[in-house]
Amino acid sequence: MTKDVIALTPKMPDPWAVLAGLLSGGPDKLVGTRGEGAVIQLCDAEGRPLVSVEAPLLVSVEGEAERLLGTTAPPVPYWWTEARATTGVAEAEALAGTFAARLATLVGGSAWPPDAVGSIAVVKTDGVSVAPEPAADRPAIDVLTGKVAVVIQDRPVVAMTAWLSDAFRAAAEAGLGLQIVSPAGTTLSPAVRDALGGWPSRWIVQDERDGYYDGLTGAVLRWQDGAFDPALSPDATEDDPRTPVAAAYQEVHDTGDRQLGLTFRMVHPADERLVLGGGLETVWRELTGEPPAGWGTSEPANLSWSPRRLTDVAHERAPEPTWLVVVGSRARPGIATVRITRTQAGVEEEVTLAFGYGAGEEPPLDALPAAAEALATRYHLQSMLVQLRKARRDVAVPPRFEGPGVPLAFVLGAEEVRAMPGDRARRTPLAEQPVPLGPKTRQAMYYPLPGDPSDLSGWQDFERLVRHLKGA
Repeated sequence: MTKDVIALTPKMPDPWAVLAGLLSGGPDKLVGTRGEGAVIQLCDAEGRPLVSVEAPLLVSVEGEAERLLGTTAPPVPYWWTEARATTGVAEAEALAGTFAARLATLVGGSAWPPDAVGSIAVVKTDGVSVAPEPAADRPAIDVLTGKVAVVIQDRPVVAMTAWLSDAFRAAAEAGLGLQIVSPAGTTLSPAVRDALGGWPSRWIVQDERDGYYDGLTGAVLRWQDGAFDPALSPDATEDDPRTPVAAAYQEVHDTGDRQLGLTFRMVHPADERLVLGGGLETVWRELTGEPPAGWGTSEPANLSWSPRRLTDVAHERAPEPTWLVVVGSRARPGIATVRITRTQAGVEEEVTLAFGYGAGEEPPLDALPAAAEALATRYHLQSMLVQLRKARRDVAVPPRFEGPGVPLAFVLGAEEVRAMPGDRARRTPLAEQPVPLGPKTRQAMYYPLPGDPSDLSGWQDFERLVRHLKGA
């Protein structure tokens, strides 16, 4: 059974509806709070949580329930209320399901997943207790060792929810890796993939044939010494410690889907009139003809697109960095993660963006120079890399091999061009010469990369270009 149950309701659950849901374990269940009241918990007799309920989230962005849960939500705006059951306690899972069922019955709407939502009758939990102390007092963490925090996610898409974001933060503060375990068939949000980093953090996929494997590398894994680590091949040696690759990871079918990926950084002068998000919106409009649909500080992205409101959030959090997720419409799947940081150079925006295209759709490659010029002339672009890769149209990350992208273009901002000696930035060792962007007094450079998108030769061209620009 799932550990997460979600109520999707057209109206905000009022205090009486929440109370009725919390009484799903009977009137003698203890109720506690954490996170300054943002999380309400049903607890056992020792005060340890059985079910943790997040504060309801108002979602104003269409398509998020479909993208993340594969279900239909009420018309926007609607309320998204998550309940997470403590791992390994069947009664806790029943409590979470009854809580969501009661909420949907009283307020209207539906609950996900349907098979986890049963009767609205009181769940018998007499004598039920949570055996281990909650891991680091974080509801999202299921197992805690001296090496890693383990999170079990039984959802169609492992997304950067508020729960998971809290687990990432707790693991980082404790100096631990984060390992996410999910069943076969689950996909990963790009927002989570980009946050995982390197070892010992991993996405672990359960598999009938190989047990467990790394969803991003395919390495077969085993639980050993307090973490999931690669298993050794039977013919491995000390000099060649081979790791077998899961068969499921290697089952690749070319559907013709592709993704256009852009990674760019802007460095703005620190100014009280600064509005963030304008560069991302400009690129989005150039490549899709419309602005982003919504954004948020976690998934689901719950807020309608607004650079001004985005800027206010970043300003309130400064000097601490701000992480955001931005999504597109269902007509053109797209997702971006944005990291805003205050540095000595100013205010930095780092954006990782991907759009998905089906077999009969052509990515708008002709629009790339115009998008790059807008960033260079209006938004203090430092650099940008554009890639094309064979990957899913819905931009979700599957637990199988997709292959790297092929670089199509590199852009160097005007300040970086000016800082280079002589005319180094205006000439390259490649057959195609750079295209100047912007006025002659402050030109950026657009470098087309002639690599064939069907192979990896573009990386060789990109490496030659970078070595040239560095003067190597």
